[in-house]
Amino acid sequence: MITDLTTGKPQKLIFGFTMPMLASVIFQQLYTLADFIIAGKYVSIDALAAVGVSGMVTFLFMAFATGSNIGISVVISHYFGAKEYGKTKTAVYTAVTSMAVISLLFTVIGVIISSPLLDAMNTDASIKAEALQYLNIYIYGLIFLFLYNVCTGAFSALGDSTTPFIFLAISSVSNIILDILFVIVFRMGVAGVAWATFICQGFASAAALTALLVRLIKKFHPEIRGRMFSFGIFRQTARLAIPSILQQSFVSVGNILIMAKVNTFENDFVAAYSSCIKLNTFIINCCMTIGNAVSAFTAQNLGAKKPERIKSGFRSGLLIGESVALFAMAVFMIFPKPVISLFLDTSHPEIIQGALEAGRHFIYIVTPFYILMTLKITADAVLRGAGAMAEFTAGTFTSLFLRVLFSHVLGTYIGENGIWWALSIGWVLPCAMSYIFYKTGTWKRKIRKAEDQ
Repeated sequence: MITDLTTGKPQKLIFGFTMPMLASVIFQQLYTLADFIIAGKYVSIDALAAVGVSGMVTFLFMAFATGSNIGISVVISHYFGAKEYGKTKTAVYTAVTSMAVISLLFTVIGVIISSPLLDAMNTDASIKAEALQYLNIYIYGLIFLFLYNVCTGAFSALGDSTTPFIFLAISSVSNIILDILFVIVFRMGVAGVAWATFICQGFASAAALTALLVRLIKKFHPEIRGRMFSFGIFRQTARLAIPSILQQSFVSVGNILIMAKVNTFENDFVAAYSSCIKLNTFIINCCMTIGNAVSAFTAQNLGAKKPERIKSGFRSGLLIGESVALFAMAVFMIFPKPVISLFLDTSHPEIIQGALEAGRHFIYIVTPFYILMTLKITADAVLRGAGAMAEFTAGTFTSLFLRVLFSHVLGTYIGENGIWWALSIGWVLPCAMSYIFYKTGTWKRKIRKAEDQ
């Protein structure tokens, strides 16, 4: 269902819009969480490490998909808010066409670079074969990843957060069933985990694409037709998407550089890092999903020339995000062992003791900084929705630089805990930067311009 975010109480709108999106990201994360849990419990701790290492590479592809999602969502939101429905449809068609072509190109590149990237991360020989096997199967399904992100970006821009949730819920439950079937019953190991994800991502992508193009766009103002591709809209989308893609890509490159340092420690710490980063990513994705709602709200209201609503949207998004962050922090701190043990085979305590101890350190060092992380993500969301990509990018690159620098410096001088402190320090200065940009940034010129028209 299409929702106009330019009328009604901002807090009620964002809350109602965000809840299905949060549920969607929870189910989406079940894909990879199921992979990690089943690999760690029913294959081996080395299999868990292998899936974790390959995940550092898959983040590169995910970075392009999610970065494109951001640009697509802002452009469609702006046209929809301005009630330019022909351009809205053209923007959707342009996004689908361009991402289908780009995904095929990335598939070829991915197959070529996967092994060298694993080598660049100092991947241990004992886990490289399994990591490469998982990675290659994942790469074959990149077209599903890219097209699904196009669809979610378009749905979000049009105020429909329920449809993607339905498809993800079905797909995620199916993924868990296939994980169990392929790994526990058929004993396919890491390959079984990868094929389960491949099949279920394919279903989610096909279902979302059909719902977007056939059920939503075609029936939305059927008297108005859009073009299948527009170079002008493609350039406009690219202008907004490229900074986000670069931001997401550099974050992924940063994760690879950090992983290169992590891989110099013992395999139990590598497994702990892989598990903890998965938990960390899960919370970040929840907060970023709320941020996406704030971006759509900002873009629609700027398009509708109602900039006075944006501050209320920021406050509402921040309240929801901080609530999620505090809840996650409380659960992790109260139940540290059960949380980390989700991914590990506890029948061999002598093997996983180091991993559990490292996981506890992650929880007590990193999770208190979720408060700053949420503030940064929400401020970035407004900047992104207003098209202020320079300010949006500056804080993220600073965060990346600090995390990589301190992971190598602190990891060398104080050991494993230095990695956790590096992740925490990386939020402090960038949070201050993003909030200052939100309060005083050049993006406000768009508000003044809208108010003068």
